[in-house]
Parts: sequence; structure tokens; C-alpha cells
Amino acid sequence: MDEINKRTKKEFVSVWVRDPRIQKEDSWQSYVDYEICVHTNSMCFRKKTSCVRRRYREFVWLRQALQDNALLIDVPVLPSKNPFFSMNNTQHVEQRMKGLQEFLEKILQNTSLLSDSRLHLFLQSKLSPTKIEACVSGQTKYTVAEVIQRYACANSRFPVEEKHKEKSPTYSDSDSESSSSVLGHGSDDSAPQDCKTEAREGELFRLLSASPSEEHQVQP
Repeated sequence: MDEINKRTKKEFVSVWVRDPRIQKEDSWQSYVDYEICVHTNSMCFRKKTSCVRRRYREFVWLRQALQDNALLIDVPVLPSKNPFFSMNNTQHVEQRMKGLQEFLEKILQNTSLLSDSRLHLFLQSKLSPTKIEACVSGQTKYTVAEVIQRYACANSRFPVEEKHKEKSPTYSDSDSESSSSVLGHGSDDSAPQDCKTEAREGELFRLLSASPSEEHQVQP
């Protein structure tokens, strides 16, 4: 029993919300997403390190999904959406980014919320909210474990490995604004890993890759 307690005490989950980048939604609209990096030794996680990019409205969906699934738990609040949020205001973006990180830190301290597969797919896959719900409810050809494994095989980027990499110029966001910005346009700097491929990998990859039109339908 003492040995189990020692191992439990040594478990940790670290999360960073960083590197805001502007993304084009269409010819008129743009938004900012944020990189979420997780480093853990917790047995709750299938992958011990991961990075994924999410936008503010996906955080809104996550909070609501967790609350719906855990009726007796008060899920931590998100930073409020500022009606005067400017994509060119560094302070606005930094405040939101800090609030998003604090939100995730509180979520990851709650063992009940850690058991929700939606949280793990949010943190360790690129699935849209609609596809996360479908996967969790068993309506897809792929399982939660397969999704996380496939994403891990395709992405090995982690901030510890990038200490000397030049950071992109700072920030902007309004989750969806038609405005120019000092932020550089985003791209996924993912590096391939040597992972064993399975017979159904090609099909799985196609299922996991949502088209822009699908993403528009997903957004609340």
C-alpha cells in the first residue's frame, strides 16, 4: 500500500497554453488558436507528451461537455469573452491565454474530470468537437485509443525540444474577426515519428482529417 501511495504522489500533469497564431477561416474571417502542450507521467494518459492547437470556442465546447457529463461537479470557469477583444492587442491575447491555461490546470487536478474521454481527445488529438462526441459515443470506426495513437505517431513536437527556436511575433485574437494582425499565419510544425503502421491507418487518417466545410458545421 505504501508503495502505491508513493507512486501516486509522484504522478504529475503539466500543461502549457502558448504560441497563439492567426488562422484564416475564409477570405474575410480569421481567428487565433493556441498550442496546448501536455507533459505527464500519469497513468490516466495514453501518451505522456503531446501538443495540439485549439481555438477559444473549442474550449467553450469542452467546458460545456465536461459539465454535462459531471452534473455534480462545478467545472472551472473560462476567461470571459471580451466584446472589445482586439486581434492586435497583445495584452488581450496574453490575458486570455493565461486564463485558458489556468482553466486547464484546474481541470487536470480533478480526478473525476480526468476520467472523461472528451478531455483526452481534446488534449491529444485534432478531432473536432463533433467528431469527439461521435468517437466517445461509439459512432465511429475508430476508438479513442486509436485516435490518440495515430495523432501521436504523426506529431512529436514538444516545447522542451524547441528551447532555441525563434518564437513567432506576438499575438492576436477575437476568435473570429475580419482584421489584419501582427501575428504570423499559423502552421503545424509537426515532425513525423517512426511509428508502426497498421492496415487501417490510411482509412483512419482520412476519417480524422476534417475538411474546412466540416469544421464550419462544428463550430457553435
